Amino acid sequence: MLTDKSGCRNVVIVGGGPSGLAIALMLAKRGWTEITVLEKRKTADYYEPDKAFNYQIDGRGQKLLDWLGLTPNLAEISVSSQEFYLTLIQPNGKRKTIKLPFINPNRKTAYWLPRRTFVSLLYEEIERNWQQQITVLFEAKCIELKQKQEQLQVIVESKNSELMSFTPGFVVGCDGLNSIVRQTLNDWEKPDHHRFEMQYFPSASSGLRYQVLTLPPQFPLSNQLDDQSVCTMAYAIRGKTVEGQKKISLGLLPMKNPDEPRTANIITYPNHKIWTLKTNEELYRFLEQSFPQLSIRDIISESEITRFVNSQGGVFPVPQFCSGLHFLLKSDQTFSAILLLGDAVHCFPPDIGQGVNSALEDVYILQQVLEETQDDLLLALPLYEARRSGDIEALIHLAQTTFPWQYNQNWFRRKLWDINFLIGLLLNRFLPFFFSPPAFLMIQDYQLSYQEIWHQNQRTNQRLFIFSVTLLGILFVLGFSFNV
Repeated sequence: MLTDKSGCRNVVIVGGGPSGLAIALMLAKRGWTEITVLEKRKTADYYEPDKAFNYQIDGRGQKLLDWLGLTPNLAEISVSSQEFYLTLIQPNGKRKTIKLPFINPNRKTAYWLPRRTFVSLLYEEIERNWQQQITVLFEAKCIELKQKQEQLQVIVESKNSELMSFTPGFVVGCDGLNSIVRQTLNDWEKPDHHRFEMQYFPSASSGLRYQVLTLPPQFPLSNQLDDQSVCTMAYAIRGKTVEGQKKISLGLLPMKNPDEPRTANIITYPNHKIWTLKTNEELYRFLEQSFPQLSIRDIISESEITRFVNSQGGVFPVPQFCSGLHFLLKSDQTFSAILLLGDAVHCFPPDIGQGVNSALEDVYILQQVLEETQDDLLLALPLYEARRSGDIEALIHLAQTTFPWQYNQNWFRRKLWDINFLIGLLLNRFLPFFFSPPAFLMIQDYQLSYQEIWHQNQRTNQRLFIFSVTLLGILFVLGFSFNV
């Protein structure tokens, strides 16, 4: 329990991913102590093939890292957006390498790195400088959150199935989409209140199925074994088959460490043929038929094929959020507090690259609010919710509408998006005071809030509609006059 604003101690953070470790570092730097992070994985750098995806930490995420003094460390272990090269490999082996255009020259440099590398960066900072304030418990799973005698009690199961109990004054739920913290708060709510119940906004990428193939750090790009991949290069490897349920591509993002395994992303509809393959040989043959430009059996080990066949992979979630971000348990003299951050409160497919960046921005805005209120949680948490809720709702709308067709689910819809994007780009270039840039570009401007981006996007769509109707009306009148 906390007694006043000076009680900056006794914190339990459920979830030791990016947002959990980030808020632990933020609180420690602000002078908080007795911070415990509960993480169900074995180590900070534990390799999970199904979650071996890459992050792009942009200017929005870097606001917190700048405050923590970690952006130079990030740059050392990442591939910068200014050095992002993509090689497209066609089924016949033809290649084309391009440097992705830096559309916004004022955009802050972003950095690409694997998820576990970023988590390790945060954990190593704790080990170096904050061990006295922060304890990270691995293989520790929160199984229950209770109210007991006007106090919060967190029940934790350790790696040996032993139960531990914590009585913190402040609990932070950073435990992802299936957050036990949020689910508990939803159970505690009155029947007619729905603050901690997720609201859903389906998008065209919701429900897409994904799986990751782990490849060697340097793998052959052709049947010539000395033709090796480059770790800092991104690759788009096109499949030969054009049938809808067999069409497939491999996408590889860059990484700095030449000894790190490469990961190839496969993203398809749930009814794709690859999900029906049940044996190693079936998968090997399918990949060989799909990618004749690659020496599949030299690249993908038998053990990796076995893992892929037996794994369920993952599914892109429906964009969703809850309106409640905090909970206060008060008594006459003391109080306890609960806060939700990151995927526990807002979750969506990776279409706009804002998952980790929005979570880091959550922590950064909380830091600003704590500074304004001198760490008084009774003042800070309601203010944080008031300040952040609108951004979170806008973020979900942006995730729902901005770029859901990028996975080539539908050729026609993707082309329509491309055309709409180019029209928006041209209108903004020639009439910048009337039409905003496309939302996909505005998101790259970390100085704009998600609310500002969404409002500008909606205003531009309304003006574009009026412009189109007016133009059609003029053409109709001119056509009618000509016929008369």
